[in-house]
Amino acid sequence: MIRSVAAVIGFVVSAAILVGCHVKDAGSDANSTSPGDSTGKLSGTVSIDGSSTVFPISQAVAEEFQKQHSGVKVVVGTSGTGGGFKKFVLGEIDINDASRPIKQKEIDACKQNGIEYLELKIAVDGLSVIVNPQNDWCDCLTASQLKTIWEPNSKVTNWSDVNPKWPAEKIRLYGPDTDSGTFDYFTEAICGEGGASRSDYTPSADDNVLVRGVAGDRFSLGYFGFAYYSENADKLKIVGVAPSDDATGCVKPTDETIEAGQYVPLSRPLFLYVNRASLKKPEVAIFLKYYLEQGQTLVGEVGYVRLSQQLVEGTRKSLEAAQDASTTTPSK
Repeated sequence: MIRSVAAVIGFVVSAAILVGCHVKDAGSDANSTSPGDSTGKLSGTVSIDGSSTVFPISQAVAEEFQKQHSGVKVVVGTSGTGGGFKKFVLGEIDINDASRPIKQKEIDACKQNGIEYLELKIAVDGLSVIVNPQNDWCDCLTASQLKTIWEPNSKVTNWSDVNPKWPAEKIRLYGPDTDSGTFDYFTEAICGEGGASRSDYTPSADDNVLVRGVAGDRFSLGYFGFAYYSENADKLKIVGVAPSDDATGCVKPTDETIEAGQYVPLSRPLFLYVNRASLKKPEVAIFLKYYLEQGQTLVGEVGYVRLSQQLVEGTRKSLEAAQDASTTTPSK
């Protein structure tokens, strides 16, 4: 069922908790100086995969980090949250970018494979509903209207099926593929169950493909992370969302409405999941400290919403504790 306002607000602003394979949570401090050696002597590879939503943050951090540590190669992939977890649970990557929390089946796979992980909450996103700029009839959709459009076996074909005052033209739908954490979050929040969606839409793991699709078709409708809208606002139109059937409660995602918990039910936290064994590698440990100390500035620059300072400070201390533990715990 659709998340209540209180539940979503609490989920977004609460401090992360311990879950699964010895999970701790950490955050970032934009006012701290970057740690570690900046002489170029640090070397090695940091492997990251996962969410295309989190990708702009990790890529921006990687680029800035490598300016200071030219001997380190930071590889950032975009297999989707689920695709990244498939590699993560096998120990194939150091970090998985995730636009949803880890699922129980992934926790179980971690345990089975001896992977202990650290959950880091790094930003807040307002999953955005998008139409073509030439769409002059739809400015707001209620959560129930979105469900009617996107639920499995939906009978909605034309815009007029949603509202008889709207054009009797076919809605061309664009959205993330099934490996995407954005897909999981949207279907759970809107359709009531993660993965519950109609299949006759254009899916892609690349949000830029979705942007081009919606931008090129007057009768299109899609959804993806707020940063991709912000980056392409000149060729897209964002639609407000009302959590109830009362459209007077319609809210569009902005930095202010997302941070204040007013944009529901589509506000969500973004995560890094770190293989705790990787913290023993200096290049990974120093990269993560840099990510958490400098990343909040970059979070804002790429179009997402920063964490509260209280959460930043508490989670930074948790990361430090995890890194200290990694230096005293022998490898298995």
